[in-house]
Amino acid sequence: MARIGYPLLPVNPLARYKTDINGYQETAAHTEGAVSLRGRSRTDFVREAAVPAAEEVLMENTPIRMTHGDFDAFMAALSGPAMPVPEVVEIIKRPAPWEEAGSRK
Repeated sequence: MARIGYPLLPVNPLARYKTDINGYQETAAHTEGAVSLRGRSRTDFVREAAVPAAEEVLMENTPIRMTHGDFDAFMAALSGPAMPVPEVVEIIKRPAPWEEAGSRK
């Protein structure tokens, strides 16, 4: 079975991470404006943005490991004929907003 994962780094729950953006007035102004619009603390706002960005970087740089048999099965699935997905077929059959209803079959 294919496995996607990355090592979890030890986290000290008592550690405080100070994000100093005060030296960057324009960045601080943008951040503070967004924070006030969201009605959240600066810490929550930055965390909300940073966690998905960190996860994306980790996933982009994490190797996918699988056995030779799993790799062969994966390649066979990619090389085989495509199977229609009923939900996608239904969406494709819908008329575009600029087309008249019922003009596409």
